[in-house]
Amino acid sequence: MEAYQALLARLRYKHLLMIATLGRRKNLHQTADAMHMSQPAATRMLGEIERAFGCQLFKRTSRGMLPTSVGEMLIDFADNALARLDRCAEEVRRHQLGGQGQLVLGAIMGAAPDLVADAIIALKRDRPLLQIRLMGETSDQLAELLDQGKIELAIARYTTASQHNAFDFEALGEETLLTVVRRGHPLLEPELPPLSALLDDWPWLLQPLSTPARQAVEKAFEVQGLVSPRDVIECGSIFAALQLVQRSDCLMVMSESVLSEHLAMGHIQALPLSLGRTLAPYGLMTRKGSLLSEPARALCERLRTLAGRARPGDAR
Repeated sequence: MEAYQALLARLRYKHLLMIATLGRRKNLHQTADAMHMSQPAATRMLGEIERAFGCQLFKRTSRGMLPTSVGEMLIDFADNALARLDRCAEEVRRHQLGGQGQLVLGAIMGAAPDLVADAIIALKRDRPLLQIRLMGETSDQLAELLDQGKIELAIARYTTASQHNAFDFEALGEETLLTVVRRGHPLLEPELPPLSALLDDWPWLLQPLSTPARQAVEKAFEVQGLVSPRDVIECGSIFAALQLVQRSDCLMVMSESVLSEHLAMGHIQALPLSLGRTLAPYGLMTRKGSLLSEPARALCERLRTLAGRARPGDAR
């Protein structure tokens, strides 16, 4: 414990900044320039850090300064620490200007149209000066942002079996996936062909393979003994996917909550297919051991309240 406390006492902000910058640039000269210091000074600082840890953190190679295994661990720590310091500094600055802090969060699009939007509107109604930054990404991207400390909390789902070791999770709701096509699509007229024929004869618009929704769809194909579609457009942008499906003959699988307004306006229509029913619930994801800010805790309470009023299986 004494050695640990001594190490923390010697590890300064500039040390963290150097580790993070060198981890990105992999070049000591460029790192020194970015930190507005001479290369000899940067070399001395790196030596100080390595002596404090008692091991080599970077090794010189033909591809630049590459981190050792311990160096990679320290880069992750430095990135997270700096991101949290930046967020703290921004909140302090806004408080000094008369604001009410900042909240940075991420949400999958299946939850954002209803649950998250309603919770944010309710929170802003009580705290008009609170700055909220919402990042709409896929669950795997949000888990990465959460791990890096770039967002405080996520409304997402686990994408790997080991993520329960890094994140706490509280279920809020479920998504229903629909298969849709554009208005006037040929498949809307006659009796729908079997799924095997749809996979062979028609183009599909699907989310990236790393997303839980895509994995659920692929699992549905596997259960029925079918291979994935041959003609696929893979798209991670909800907006782009909606534009593509309305202008092509693609079959698209997406969350009903995202599609509801477009279905109501008649821009797209649902096919009688049941794919991806094994999709796991989404919910609140936070880093294990992290203390949430007061605005984050307030948003979580609103999310729980709204989710409690929802019907089972409804993303609202």
